[in-house]
Amino acid sequence: MFESEFSKFLTASLDLMSTVFIFMVGLAVLAVIVLFIIDISQSKQAIRRNYPVIGRFRYLFETLGEFFRQYFFAMDREELPFNRSQRSWAYRAAKDINNNAAFGSTRDLRPTGTVMFVNCPFPTLEVDAAPTGSVTLGSHCRIPYTTDKLFHISGMSFGALSKPAVRALSMGAAKAGCWMNTGEGGLTPYHLEGGADLVFQIGTAKYGVRDSEGNLDDEKLKSVAAHDKVKMFEIKLSQGAKPGKGGILPALKVTDEIAKIRGIAAQQASISPNRHPDINSVDDLLDMIVRIREVTGKPVGFKAVIGAYGWLDDLCKSIKQRGTESAPDFITVDSADGGTGAAPVALMDDVGLPVKESLPRVIDALTRYGLRDVIKVVCSGKLITPTDVAWALCIGADFITSARGFMFSLGCIQAMHCDKDTCPTGITTHNPRLQKGLNPYHKAVRVMNYQHNMEREVGIIAHSCGVSEPRQLKRFHARIVTDTGLSIGLDELHPEPATSVPSINS
Repeated sequence: MFESEFSKFLTASLDLMSTVFIFMVGLAVLAVIVLFIIDISQSKQAIRRNYPVIGRFRYLFETLGEFFRQYFFAMDREELPFNRSQRSWAYRAAKDINNNAAFGSTRDLRPTGTVMFVNCPFPTLEVDAAPTGSVTLGSHCRIPYTTDKLFHISGMSFGALSKPAVRALSMGAAKAGCWMNTGEGGLTPYHLEGGADLVFQIGTAKYGVRDSEGNLDDEKLKSVAAHDKVKMFEIKLSQGAKPGKGGILPALKVTDEIAKIRGIAAQQASISPNRHPDINSVDDLLDMIVRIREVTGKPVGFKAVIGAYGWLDDLCKSIKQRGTESAPDFITVDSADGGTGAAPVALMDDVGLPVKESLPRVIDALTRYGLRDVIKVVCSGKLITPTDVAWALCIGADFITSARGFMFSLGCIQAMHCDKDTCPTGITTHNPRLQKGLNPYHKAVRVMNYQHNMEREVGIIAHSCGVSEPRQLKRFHARIVTDTGLSIGLDELHPEPATSVPSINS
């Protein structure tokens, strides 16, 4: 009896499955017919018109190709903007996992531009290693800022980044003892709650310190400066991925909260002017620096991609004529290969000088005019490994900042969906479902680990070169491979100039 009932049940189930299968096949056939008619009728895409239905796979494969190249086909050191080897170092440093390797390096030392450090026959013993020296910015300000950290978080605004990402970076920076740049999106509670030292960035739209017409508001400047954790102010003239273009935050990422903080309308694209309307010349820039410093009492500098480098001479000459009180406290040199959430490809690919060319120009210009001790130099742009940071120190930078390196420490997988609000790791999206995956308390520890391990391994390079701490690295400590296949010293490629103009303090 039981077997008979089971047999009936099984037969009925098979009949139902068969019916469902036939129905699904019918739907699939119908869908193919509909797509065929649509494709052969449309005239916008030739591939779909000539190869109905099948032609659609081209767009699927184009989308998937980026993923497959990253994980299956690209070699460890050939991918851009960051290859697997670079990302792997950042991930392991953030997780505080041993970054030692076995059997030999996979880095090819032959390509032109490869940097190598020259080891000393008598390297610095650990017992002789010195702590990194402190540097003071704005020593003549009412409230100067002193730090002994080399490596800091570059500008990324709330809006470009999600709430949990900003919170994680702020808490992580506080744990590491480094500063965090707010980016141009204004100061938020999430920057402040972590307790990090902050650099408030003033973009071309002056979000957070603007009046109703978009002009700089002194009272709002004072309000921002009243926060003890806001240590410095940075005027953003331009940034690496889009020199000559202001910030771009797509409308789908301008939430009510972000709009309120920025002082703009929600659900409308946040497009900053391509430059500060009130800064038309070197003298205007210096006037703005003086104004902000007087209002806030804190160090003020500017960030720029170097292109028409002749203006550096104009800047230095104007400072010499006006005196120390008009000099910026720091200059942040950004690289043309810097990153951003959204930028025109023409600017991202083709405009501005990379930092390997621009940083020596800035250092040398300041040296020629006797301003090097007055103006500190911050180097930014695609510097996410100890080699990159140590190179910048050899050239003469006082500090190095990174945005994407710290994004990797949060778990960024280089999906390159920053402008689409679909970031799978929750870092650059305002979708609550995707943000759930980013625990700011756990990620803050990784931010700290990444910063600490970066400075530790830069120290290892410095000790191998025979100096007691990283800021003692000089150009003769590194060499760069030329198109002959042989290397020359950085001091030969970029000879340090003698001071040709009397010192500003003389």
